[in-house]
Amino acid sequence: MKKIILINGVIAGLIISGIMLISVGFIDNGTLNFDNGMLVGYASMVLGFSMIFVGIKTYRDQVLKGVITFGQACKAGLLIALVASVLYAISWEIYYNVAAQDFTQKYTEHYLQKMKSGGASEEEISSKRTEMESFNQLYENPFIRFGVTLLEILPVGVIVTVLSAAILRKREVFSAVP
Repeated sequence: MKKIILINGVIAGLIISGIMLISVGFIDNGTLNFDNGMLVGYASMVLGFSMIFVGIKTYRDQVLKGVITFGQACKAGLLIALVASVLYAISWEIYYNVAAQDFTQKYTEHYLQKMKSGGASEEEISSKRTEMESFNQLYENPFIRFGVTLLEILPVGVIVTVLSAAILRKREVFSAVP
């Protein structure tokens, strides 16, 4: 089980991290902005987390001889999601420290400009600026930043895990075992 979790978790983490690193380059050059960049990010998470399905299926078919309970599938899927999420958070931490220390300032300005063009009052913009600057100060702490990054990706992994576990607990679904 450990080998299946590690292999699938690492592949998922590499897919998600690779797409993230590529897409931030497109944000930096103006091809993507923060809004559609976020869509690309979550799409990459779903794509990478497809390895949860593959991992649960492999575990079911190769180790458990074609039968897996919902709980066993969730355990395997959550562990794969955790490995991938930690790899993603480490990748972001490295990228942030090497090339993106101004990320929160750029995002704040983007968001406030979006509010302004959307007709928000100066009072609303000022209040949001204060709130975002307070968060930005917290984000400078690497432990908080790492935790925030994990909270960004793990819920997607949990959803994919639950869906995969629900589908694969049925023996006849994509069965490789007669």
